[in-house]
Amino acid sequence: MTTELPPSNRPGPGAPQDGEALVGFRHHLRPATVPGEATYLVSRQGVTALHGALAEVLVPLLDGTRSLTQILQAAAPALTAEEAQGGLRLLSEAGLLRFGTPAPSAAAGDPVAEAYWDLAGLDGARAAAGLACSRLRILPLAGVDAAAVLAAGADSGLTVADSDTDLTLVLCDDYLSPELERVDAEHRAAGRPWLLARLCGYEPWIGPFFRPGEGPCWTCLALRVEQHRSYEGPLRQALALEGPLGRPIASLSAGRVMAAQSAVLEAAKWLAGLRYADQGAVRTVDTLTLRTRVHAVPRVPQCPSCGDPQLTARRVRAPFVPVSRPKAAPGGGGHRALTPDQVLERYGHLVSPVTGIVSALEPAPGAPEFATTYVSGRNLAMRERGPAGLRALSGGKGLTDAEARTSALCEAVERYSGTRHGDEPVVVDTLAGLGEQAIHPHACQLYAQRQFRERALWNRSGSPFHHVPEPFDEQRPVEWTPVWSLTGRCHRLLPTSMLYFPRDGAGSRAPYADSNGNAAGSSPEDALVQGFLELVERDAVALWWYNRTRQPAIDLESFGEPYIGRLQEGYGRLGRRVWALDLTSDLGIPAVVALSRREGAAGEDIIFGFGAHFDPAVALRRALTEMGQLLPAVGDGLPGGGYGITDALPVRWWRQATVVNQPYLLPDPALRPRTPGSWDYAPRTDLLDDVEAITQLVGGKGMELLVLDQTRPEVGMPVVKVMAPGLRHFWARYAPGRLFDVPVDLGRLSRPTPYEQLNPIPLFV
Repeated sequence: MTTELPPSNRPGPGAPQDGEALVGFRHHLRPATVPGEATYLVSRQGVTALHGALAEVLVPLLDGTRSLTQILQAAAPALTAEEAQGGLRLLSEAGLLRFGTPAPSAAAGDPVAEAYWDLAGLDGARAAAGLACSRLRILPLAGVDAAAVLAAGADSGLTVADSDTDLTLVLCDDYLSPELERVDAEHRAAGRPWLLARLCGYEPWIGPFFRPGEGPCWTCLALRVEQHRSYEGPLRQALALEGPLGRPIASLSAGRVMAAQSAVLEAAKWLAGLRYADQGAVRTVDTLTLRTRVHAVPRVPQCPSCGDPQLTARRVRAPFVPVSRPKAAPGGGGHRALTPDQVLERYGHLVSPVTGIVSALEPAPGAPEFATTYVSGRNLAMRERGPAGLRALSGGKGLTDAEARTSALCEAVERYSGTRHGDEPVVVDTLAGLGEQAIHPHACQLYAQRQFRERALWNRSGSPFHHVPEPFDEQRPVEWTPVWSLTGRCHRLLPTSMLYFPRDGAGSRAPYADSNGNAAGSSPEDALVQGFLELVERDAVALWWYNRTRQPAIDLESFGEPYIGRLQEGYGRLGRRVWALDLTSDLGIPAVVALSRREGAAGEDIIFGFGAHFDPAVALRRALTEMGQLLPAVGDGLPGGGYGITDALPVRWWRQATVVNQPYLLPDPALRPRTPGSWDYAPRTDLLDDVEAITQLVGGKGMELLVLDQTRPEVGMPVVKVMAPGLRHFWARYAPGRLFDVPVDLGRLSRPTPYEQLNPIPLFV
């Protein structure tokens, strides 16, 4: 930094006015003068250069031993009083000066400590004095040794007391300790701040500071921390534990001392008056690597302790009213309201292994360089945690790193928001008791009666994709939650268990939720459109897959997209061929399957990906990038090859399926390949126009468009679940309807496929 001190004819508002105050450079600054060049103020933060005649005269006088009056006198006759005062004003406004009162040497403070507070932007002497007058309470919870913290407090000269304190430092062995609920309630009732710390173990946690009436409370924090430890639930229940599972402590003495000193340092900074944003966060220190991370702790608006517990219920009960949302990112991103980079900037704070919704966003292991895919933690939509499967992890894909990371983040948020949290609105009644407002769950799930009769056989496979629940008991009272009908402009009711993923699994009697139609977006309208397009995609896939119809090819080169060539080259290096089929149904929205098989090998390891969008180019792009997410599973990119999952059904498919024994995977040679001009596509500039077009489309097919707002207030990213009873899931659900009728209506088949002749291989993604 360079500061010019020009001549000044008058003192400004920053000039010191108390003539008896001692004036000097702040303690953390040390002046060094190079005659004829400049004076340099040296600190740990860098060097500030002072140039000009004013600096040459004033710097030697600013050693902290002179008052303002004395400096003005000593500066004369080289500087007039006005010039000297103007120079002091500039230095003061630059934050370089300190002002104190004369004191006897016995009362002088610690200049090193005052330099620290000066460096922090405080008045060093005043901060040190304030700290000396403050009182700190150190409160160890049961079983926590506070000796190291008490010693650190004594080393820092802090006054430790049990009453009339300014701050409480609470020491725990787990941030989910049940005792902390009482501690938090007492401090909120008394209006006293407190600092939480867990200093045991290899990774100490310090923070946040809890300030009653401002920011989050402990319950807000606990809700986030607990999210990352949901795996403990079954074991805690089996062991009848009220608190968290105990863990063995791994640490060294030096690490424990460092943690204690760090916690006391944070307390001292607070007591001295220092405030900064990260005091509201959890700070973790990995003593194995000395890596420090900061984890934001947001306030939970619907927190049962400090917020409005009815907030989520009111949001769900409110009519879903779409509004105008101009598209900011037409094209490859899918016509959204924000670009991928904007989404990451707005919601990146949700990624944290301590307080985030998402533990981490990481490149998918084993993915080849041309397939940009990320994973973002366990897939909460999976009812069971069986063998490693294709949907065990939430993930995302794209052509760029930002697209893939955003996709992975949104999917993880979608799964979190679609999980039952306990504050959702419910009404308990029977189907008959609710009348016409209730929708029979069979109308959405679309299992055939034969499947219910043969459910034991279906469930013997162990695949959660093909699990058949018990038939819905119309006489049994269950929980129901309202959803909004965009076609009927009214509320309808569906079983709550169909709308939210369970935290700890669900019984076989309950109609259970799946992720079909769930979507996160940059706006509610964006999320609704994406959720509906997923319904379209899976419906189109079901019509093709289970009827095994031959579909037209898509002419990949006709799209003129450079990325397609790059993908083909990448697959070619792996000995693979890529092609795509048009699956567009009677809904008229382009739907695509991209496929790839290994050539010149005994096993073809056929993989596929799906996509649907108003824009055929985006539909194709989605299918191709989704297919890339399966490459690691078939060994492409994994050391030594082999399969990256253990699910029996997909592994059997990869080992046995070929385009010879599954000819519907190949394009129909009698049909002309599709090009971009094969679809009647006219882009729209506003997402509201898309929503209205979707509503008219669904209503015109005699179906109902339903939407459930699953947006969590503590997250903020819009999430919805979209349903259109009658549209098919691509899992094996064989009730009469579109699955049998539409292929005939489209001329793909001359008659409906008999139940016994449906594809015997249920779709396994």
